[in-house]
Amino acid sequence: MAQLNRRQMLKGSVAGSFALGAAGLFGTAHAAGAVKFPKKWDETVDVIVIGSGFAGMAAAIEAKNAGANVIVLEKMPTYGGNSAINGGILTATGCPQQKKHGIKDSPELLAHDMLVAGLYMNQPEKVKLVASHALSNYEWTVNYLGVEYNPDAIGQEGGHSVPRYVFTKNGSGSGITSKEKQKLDELGVKIRTRTYVKHIFRNDDGRVVGIEVREGYRFPNENSGRTKFIAAKKGVVLCYGGFSCDVPYRTMQNPMLTAKFDSTNQPGATAELWRETSRIGCAQVQNDWIQCTPWNNPNEKGMGIGWTFAQSAAAEWGLWVATNGKRFVNELANRKVRADAIMVEQSEGRRAVAICNRANTAAFQKARPGMMEKLLERKIIKQYQTLDDIAADFKIPAADLKKTVDAFNKSVAAKHDPEFGRYINNEQKPMTEGPWYAEEMSPKIHHYMGGLVTDMDARVIDIVDGKPIPGLFAAGEATSGVHGAVRLGSCSILDCLIDGRIAGQQAAK
Repeated sequence: MAQLNRRQMLKGSVAGSFALGAAGLFGTAHAAGAVKFPKKWDETVDVIVIGSGFAGMAAAIEAKNAGANVIVLEKMPTYGGNSAINGGILTATGCPQQKKHGIKDSPELLAHDMLVAGLYMNQPEKVKLVASHALSNYEWTVNYLGVEYNPDAIGQEGGHSVPRYVFTKNGSGSGITSKEKQKLDELGVKIRTRTYVKHIFRNDDGRVVGIEVREGYRFPNENSGRTKFIAAKKGVVLCYGGFSCDVPYRTMQNPMLTAKFDSTNQPGATAELWRETSRIGCAQVQNDWIQCTPWNNPNEKGMGIGWTFAQSAAAEWGLWVATNGKRFVNELANRKVRADAIMVEQSEGRRAVAICNRANTAAFQKARPGMMEKLLERKIIKQYQTLDDIAADFKIPAADLKKTVDAFNKSVAAKHDPEFGRYINNEQKPMTEGPWYAEEMSPKIHHYMGGLVTDMDARVIDIVDGKPIPGLFAAGEATSGVHGAVRLGSCSILDCLIDGRIAGQQAAK
């Protein structure tokens, strides 16, 4: 299998691209903090991977295939982290599903969309790399991992110019993480759950040489379990994800994101290793750029399933309105634009409602079989016979709602949205008759744009000298550079898998 070698594709590195003015915050990179270096190691391996989500398991697969002795550490009782509860949508520019539906796309257009959404705060070289491997990454998941996607469905998340994401057949990220786990089992790599990483050690030369862990850890008690010191002969790969469930740390970055905001993440999404990597002198940027989802149901805890209707049915095939009966945003704008727009409506005392009729849910039901029934059974969405019924339930002026739907139907017929510039799907129909479906939406904290600064070989950069830290690599949500200010939906799996693979390959050298 061909390696994804960044240096073969692109010249340059971000190693010297950031300012060093913050060096004094941490003192010397490897001497910062009062942590004692272990007198001896309890275990020695080639590569330690921290985190068992998309990126971590991809890194472990590649490191093992490169001949390294690899272990994967996961602090929670089960593998997968946020990846396993992810929505299972993957950007796959050039895939068969796009071709089947006559959708024209290119890596260049994907890269453009990512840069625009990211407010050009992305690292262009990293964006180009990820975009150029969208198709080969899809093929790797299918041909090497055995991931199953819906062969007929192609979706469009906000901020994308065209529909370009595929759905896992089981409708979640577990459709990918379970296959990664199976591959690791085949390769003889075990995931050690309940293993909390407390410290990362740099020697006098600045090289990362090992870690301190607590085996048998019981979240969230950091003193639970037994101390163990593990040495890494070749490298440590950091794939520890975000920190949305760590309220003190997230409000340090953005004081507005208080405890009143729910998170879509699993409870273990906390910031211990964000703090630890700061302690050892790792450069971090843009940690205050925190993405909220626009489409979660406020009546569900965490991610839930209501978002599937709000996005894959209403945003792509229906419309969103406020409780004044009017559209308030391009339903296919990027997530920040949409989440901010909902927050504005909420500040004015209005709620946001996702609406679609049965005729336009066909693609959604085909992409996610059984989901509509589940949503109705759990009363996450409701069925209505008329728009008047929706208006009465949500206290929307009925005349204003009907006027808005009529205007939108004209846009659908003309394949042009003069009000918000919304992309109108080729197969979309005017919404003229029921039954209708609707649910409320409210933002939740979801994904982190910033994180560790890495170069084109996934090496973590030292805040003091701007050079790669020997023996330390990173990928996934713990890193910065790919998404800039706003991550486009369905691009996180793409980023995690590609960069995770690169990190594993490089760490094993």
